Amino acid sequence: MIIAVPQETCPGEKRVALIPASVPGLVKAGLEVLVQSGAGQAAGFADALYVEKGARIAPGRDEAFAADVILQVRAAGANPKAGPADLPLSRKDQVLIAMCDPLGSPQPAADWAARGVALFALEMLPRITRAQSMDVLSSQATVAGYRAVLLGAIALPKMFPMLITAAGTINAAKVFIVGAGVAGLQAIATARRLGAVISAYDVRPAVKEQVQSLGAKFVEMGLESGQAEGKGGYAQQMDEEFYRKQREMMLRVVAESDLVITTAAVPGKKAPRLITAEMVARMAPGSVIVDLAAERGGNCELTRPGETLVSGGVTILGPLDLPADVPHHASQLYSKNIATFLQYLVKDGQVRYDMDDEIIRETLITRGGAVVQPRIQQLLGT
Repeated sequence: MIIAVPQETCPGEKRVALIPASVPGLVKAGLEVLVQSGAGQAAGFADALYVEKGARIAPGRDEAFAADVILQVRAAGANPKAGPADLPLSRKDQVLIAMCDPLGSPQPAADWAARGVALFALEMLPRITRAQSMDVLSSQATVAGYRAVLLGAIALPKMFPMLITAAGTINAAKVFIVGAGVAGLQAIATARRLGAVISAYDVRPAVKEQVQSLGAKFVEMGLESGQAEGKGGYAQQMDEEFYRKQREMMLRVVAESDLVITTAAVPGKKAPRLITAEMVARMAPGSVIVDLAAERGGNCELTRPGETLVSGGVTILGPLDLPADVPHHASQLYSKNIATFLQYLVKDGQVRYDMDDEIIRETLITRGGAVVQPRIQQLLGT
């Protein structure tokens, strides 16, 4: 069985699906690894490094897509602009494993189904113990949370730590993290290492201990949020009345913060609006907001996805695909995830389509010319 790693084509994407260190394990498992020339270059992995580890180099994309299994970072709905160009290169019964955004953009899944491709979307992995080492959302959120703090620190006209110097005392910056999932927790840890005073909030009361264990203060809103945690530990969308009350209670905390990092997202849904224009107006000039939910529309009312703007002296950053800005280590983590998933999926040189297995059942989006994942079928109305 030949496994191929094409170069990523999504604009701005610098990650690679498989790094050289992951190649020997796949070769040992009886798989042949083919890497498109230059696929790892932007992440710091030259073709020669792949060859040293036992992979072959494919000179072009056509040769890579002739493989049995394709490994990518972004495909289908996760690469809406450039992804369709790969459709003519695909063939019946080929396997494609990648982040595909089937919940947010389901139509491309139907297009791949029409080509007869078996499409596996790694975002759909269930959050169970067996799947932890394959969890791309968590690994990439870790990178995003780290990077968000650095962007905020650069944009903020203050230093994070308290400093006592001969020239006087500098007070520590106040950082407020909204959403204490993987990205939020990593943001707390990173801001803490830089010396900031940190507060954090999440609608899921169960994360309070995690926030406090990292040295941050958990902000109590006094809201009923028992239904805020859905299947698999993901935040669940609440009704508008809940978000209205939440915004009212957050106004004071946001106004007192130097840096606000928002990470609140619900899989497949538009990001909840948590930071209003009124809150931004109450922040001191020079304050900064980093909106990690920008790709889903943003948690801040004023966020412009992919842009940086200033409103009343407050800088609002709407970064997209932050892990791609740290491509070396983001690729390292992603490669571990996808290689583990592939070795779980392939046994004795054959892809297992065991629909009694929750990991396979949830991630398999298309097979045999049809969309087979029930949640995606529902979104498509099929």
